[in-house]
Amino acid sequence: MRRTCMKIDTTERWLPVYEALASNVRLRIINLLAQKPMNIKELAEKLNLSNAIMTMHIRKLEKAGIIKAEITPCRGGIQKLCSLAIDSLEISFPTGQKPQRKYHEISIPVGHYTDFKVTPTCGLATHEKVIGHFDDPRYFLDPERVNARILWFTQGYVEYKIPNYLLPNQQPEELEISIELGSEAPGVNNNWPSDISFFINGVYIGKWTSPGDFGGKRGIYTPSWWSNNINQYGLLKVIRVNDKGSFIDGEKLSEVTIEDLSLTLKQWTFRIAVLDDAKHIGGVTIYGKGFGNYDQDIVVRVYYSVKSLKK
Repeated sequence: MRRTCMKIDTTERWLPVYEALASNVRLRIINLLAQKPMNIKELAEKLNLSNAIMTMHIRKLEKAGIIKAEITPCRGGIQKLCSLAIDSLEISFPTGQKPQRKYHEISIPVGHYTDFKVTPTCGLATHEKVIGHFDDPRYFLDPERVNARILWFTQGYVEYKIPNYLLPNQQPEELEISIELGSEAPGVNNNWPSDISFFINGVYIGKWTSPGDFGGKRGIYTPSWWSNNINQYGLLKVIRVNDKGSFIDGEKLSEVTIEDLSLTLKQWTFRIAVLDDAKHIGGVTIYGKGFGNYDQDIVVRVYYSVKSLKK
């Protein structure tokens, strides 16, 4: 399995990673999995723990993105096979010598899409209730959709408009979009891969394969009325486009650079799609503020430098 370096910083969005590492048991699990993939029972026996306690530790490491757990067949049934998802971890600390980067930031609620085309299974909900009925795309046009905090669909797309707040003397250097995402399976399936594609101003910047539609435990911010039998949380993904290309969590998606995105337009578009010709058509769930494990909407930052204007 191809693994990468996870690049994090000291902001609160990476707390799950720090929490996952703050345990002697979980550090021992990482060392064991560095040798070979192992299932829950094998890990529990190695560390003299119950399967239930081991499952709790594995979930914390999964949530942090440090390990990957897949349901695979084995003699007599199935097993949850665990392996490392990354090779290394890089932490960037703030320094007094490095000047703080200037940026504009906007938080876009999940329901504020301006265009869509979706197929069932699909739906959306506010923090208090489901909007309309499950699996009926017509409710994606319901006026109450602007209050949606979560939405999901199997194929198609939703597209958002982003206002351009750059001034004439501000040169964009990097576009950053952070969003909590997962797949969309009937009910819950932690092993349900889906190729989720991203477009900015109509330019395809790449895809990320979500490993599953996560459940089994409640999302930290998921409201109490939400059923335990459907998805609960996603993974926080950070997309960056700069002069070196397009990246997600530090892993390169494509050679598309910020110069290719036409950021001089008065407004920008951001499309999240599951394409008809995708290898893994497993849908997408978008989690906003008040759902999932990260209490945020779609957060967009554009970092810029200030240039002198010619008279």
